[in-house]
Amino acid sequence: MSAAKVAELNDRLRKHGTGNGRVMVTRSIRELGPEFELAALVHVRAFDAFTRDNDPHGERDYGSFDLKGHKVLWKIDYFDPSLTKGSEDPGDPLQTHRVLTIMLAEDY
Repeated sequence: MSAAKVAELNDRLRKHGTGNGRVMVTRSIRELGPEFELAALVHVRAFDAFTRDNDPHGERDYGSFDLKGHKVLWKIDYFDPSLTKGSEDPGDPLQTHRVLTIMLAEDY
């Protein structure tokens, strides 16, 4: 598995909502209203503050930011195509279904 390939696939889902995956938000994000939910999605798509501390493997699969007084986290998990277990090769889009979850810090 190449970290660069995984990062490319993660960016495709995160920035454009494309590729083999889906974007989910937690109930707590939804409860803050559609404007907050949209603002959180826009921030996730634009996120580029990756460092060795928050992205030690270079896969660009996690981030956090402050939004309207709330700490928002996002993460990408890798599942097999049936979504019943983890993917054996996150760098292979045929074997991997990505799930990007946007949540409040207290959800984690």
